[in-house]
Amino acid sequence: MAPHDFWQEVHPPGTFAVDGEFASFYVAVLEDGRQMRLPIRVLADGDHALASLIINQASFAVLDTLAESLAEKIRPMRIDVVAGLPTLGLTLAAAVAQKLGHSRYVPLGTSRKFWYRDELSVPLSSITTPAQQKRLYIDPRMLPLLAGRRVAVIDDVISSGASIVAALDLLEACGIEPVVIGAAMLQSERWRESLAAAGLQWIARTVGVFTTPILERNAAGRWQAPALGET
Repeated sequence: MAPHDFWQEVHPPGTFAVDGEFASFYVAVLEDGRQMRLPIRVLADGDHALASLIINQASFAVLDTLAESLAEKIRPMRIDVVAGLPTLGLTLAAAVAQKLGHSRYVPLGTSRKFWYRDELSVPLSSITTPAQQKRLYIDPRMLPLLAGRRVAVIDDVISSGASIVAALDLLEACGIEPVVIGAAMLQSERWRESLAAAGLQWIARTVGVFTTPILERNAAGRWQAPALGET
């Protein structure tokens, strides 16, 4: 596949074999059996890799499918307002809010406007930009939209959990405790440790449209999920 061809189509169930081994792309399976092809990104050690999702490069059809699926998962929580994480989480959060029938959502950001307050910010890092020193901000003018409301925090992908924990810390500083955390993809299981350290309730409150493992290179040079019980 050409790089720009990924994330452009949701395929019917059974389109691709899911035999535990993958070469150039990983087959993610949605709960209804439909499939998506995700490019495999090799990690620095050369022996492990992750399936990648860049949601703002996805077709509108794929974005619509992921947003609808996530909205249906969190709809029972009676969400009043959706808060989205930068950068790619904002694309999904806006779409999910629309699916829930909301007229707007609350975007968190990494760009400090002159009216922002430093005490309403926290350090931010992510697995895709580990070397960048950023801060996560909330526009003080948005606080009335969140106070006393049932809030969902949305990101595109939850991997290490660092970005979500930063968002939880920021909202806690504002006196806000989200009722649910949502993502299109839960990438591996590493996020569980970070969220458990922030509070055991967060693991139970986290939902995703689909999950993907850390992949290992096998003797044949193909990629596979680790055996059950391995990390």
